This record gives sequence, C-alpha cells and structure tokens, in this order.
Amino acid sequence: MNTLSTTDNQARGPLSGLTVVDMTTSYAGPSASMYLADLGADVVKVERPGQGDDARSWGPPFTDDTSVWFASANRNKKSVVINLRDPKGVGVLHRLIGQADVFMENLNPSKLRSLQVDHETLSEKFPHLIYCALSGFGLDGPDSDLPGYDLVAQARSGIMSVTGPAGGDPQRVSAPLSDVVTGMCAALAISAAAVRQAKSGVGEVIDVSLMDSDLAIMAPRIASFLAGEPDPAPSGGTDSVLAIYQSFPTADRNIVVAIGNDQMWARFCSTIGLPELGQDHELQSNEGRRAHRDRIVREVSVPLRGRSADEWLTRLQGESVPASLVKSLSEVVADPHVRARRAILPVPGSHNAHSVHSPFRLHSVPEPRNERYPDLGADTESELGRLGFSSSEIAALLGSGAVEGPKKVGEPV
Repeated sequence: MNTLSTTDNQARGPLSGLTVVDMTTSYAGPSASMYLADLGADVVKVERPGQGDDARSWGPPFTDDTSVWFASANRNKKSVVINLRDPKGVGVLHRLIGQADVFMENLNPSKLRSLQVDHETLSEKFPHLIYCALSGFGLDGPDSDLPGYDLVAQARSGIMSVTGPAGGDPQRVSAPLSDVVTGMCAALAISAAAVRQAKSGVGEVIDVSLMDSDLAIMAPRIASFLAGEPDPAPSGGTDSVLAIYQSFPTADRNIVVAIGNDQMWARFCSTIGLPELGQDHELQSNEGRRAHRDRIVREVSVPLRGRSADEWLTRLQGESVPASLVKSLSEVVADPHVRARRAILPVPGSHNAHSVHSPFRLHSVPEPRNERYPDLGADTESELGRLGFSSSEIAALLGSGAVEGPKKVGEPV
C-alpha cells in the first residue's frame, strides 16, 4: 500500500510505493498513468484479451508490431490481461484493486456497475482507495453518459471556434490536446490525493473530463467574453488580447513575435528599424496597439520581409524580444535545446519507437525512468503471484481463459 516518501524509494521518484491499477484505454488515461509511473508509481495496466488497449491498433505507423502512439503513452508500466466477461476474471480484478492505492477507469457507468467497480461501490468497500474517473463530460450533468473524444471536446469547449485562419472555418488543434491536458490534470489530482492518503489513509473520488480540461484551456477567452468582449472567431494565430502576438513572414520563412509588455514593444520597434512606431503615443499601451493592430501589422511586415529569419532571431533575441522560427517536426526533434534537455526518449529495445519526456524534471531523479511499454499480458502471471495466487491457481485461471499471459511466438492473436 501507499508508502510514499520513504528514503529507500526516493531515487525512483516521489510516488515510489504507490500502486496504480489503470483500466483506461486510448490516450488521456494512459497519459495520466504514465506520468504517475514517471514519478515512481507502480502502474498495472489492465487490458482485455486479444486486443488490449484500443491504442495498440492505432496506426500506421507501427514499430515492432506496436503502434507508436501506444508506445508514446505507456512506458514504465506492467500489463495484465483479464477477461471481465468471466466471473473469475472479475474476482481477479477486485483483488487487484483491493491491494492498490489508486484505480483509474474510463468505462461507461453501466459497465462499471455491472462489474461492481463503480466509484460508489469501491469507495464503500475500500475507503483508502483513490478512484479516478476519466470521461468525456464528467460524472454528473445532463450529458455525463455521452462518449467523448478529443475532437468532440475541442469542438464543444470553444477551442475550435478560435482556431484557424482569419475568416476561415474553425479547425481542430492538430494534436491530442484534450487528451494530454486531461492526463496531466488527472495525474496532478491523483498526486495531491496520494499525499493525504499517505498521511491519513483517506481515499478520494476524482472526476476528470476532456470537456473540463478544454474549458480550463479556454479560461482567458471565456473570461474576456464574459467581461464584454465579442464572441471570438478564428484569427489566424493572433491573440485576442495581446498585440502583437503572431507570426510574420521574413525573407525566407515565418517567425513568431510575442510582445508581452510596453517596454518590449519599444525594443522590438527599435530593433526592426522603426523607433518612431515604438514612440507613437497611440501605440504606447496594449489597448492602443490592439485597436491599431491592422496598421501595426502592415508597417512591421515591411522591414521583417527584408531579412532572413535567422538574422531577425539573432537581433530580436539579442534585445530580449521573444521570437522563434515556426518549426517543422523534423527541426523540433533536431533542436539542440530539445536534445540537450533529453526531451525525446528512445523506447528501449525497439527499432524506431520514441516517447517524449514528461513535462517535469526532478533533481532527485537525474535519470528519467524509461522502461519499454509492456507487451500485452506480459505481467499477468507475476502480478497474480504478487496478489497471493498459488501456482496451481494461476495455471487454472490461465487455462480457463479468465486471464491471459503474453502471446507466444507464432501463436495467433
């Protein structure tokens, strides 16, 4: 059970000693449990027979017969395959949860109730348990039963309404934004609950949804709208409040410039050879610059087009004006800073699979935990042994199909 903050476990991370049973699939839940594992938790991934997590089949691309999307969200975990259509399998799941500190799920409520792993049942049976429910729309509200995916959450939360070219159609942010942010939110809440659990033995029910995560991303836009701003529309990458805060073409490629205060505006104008623009009284405040955004864009675009992106970045960064190339992924993964920070982690033992370092680094854990994603059912037998099943009981469960171990070479899936 929860043995956080013990000296022996410090080298593995502050959550070492925390046992997590993760029954989520796809990307949000697995991302959350991966972050917990990165912090030292022991994560047991419960998967269905045959196919396992839905994300195992998301591709191409595949490497080593595994989806690289799956590999990117499932490092540092164990895999146990349980047949939840078999009462004996359900019994194994209950024993596994009973010896865990955290249980994570993203199943529909009727399925949870039929398995008796809904939060009401488990909270009463295991008061110490931290129960984390991940869903599209949360545990209550009129649409709590609706299925949710990243695209749906981005659409319904308003993110798509402000994304895309000015005057164009709304667009999805072309990354699983809702899933990754929801995973981070879940990991944060679980970590906080684990602190109290370690002190008092009290559990928690955590309700995390894609919709709520995306609403949090939209917080400044929502606040501005409710304060009287017009309903925003796609703006081509500009900011509704800050001016200027957008991309510009140079002689060879686009850069972005992010002006965050009045002093920065003056330095920017001097750097690009338009000091009079920085001294214009109408543009001394962000309010004025926003009102005259079109004029500013026209005027600053002229000198910016006259030099290369590299030249401008050297000049702007030398004057502490935030700016960057708009990079392709081929440039991102080769970026010297990205490499120096070891942000891209090769999956051990794979031919061409990678994951991304969790967005936090702890000085007490100088080497990131980076164990290969688990093969389906790779840890079924060892975990059953840890739960106290005898060798004969494990053999019987395997023989009946209540649980499954890893597929052997040449064995059909």
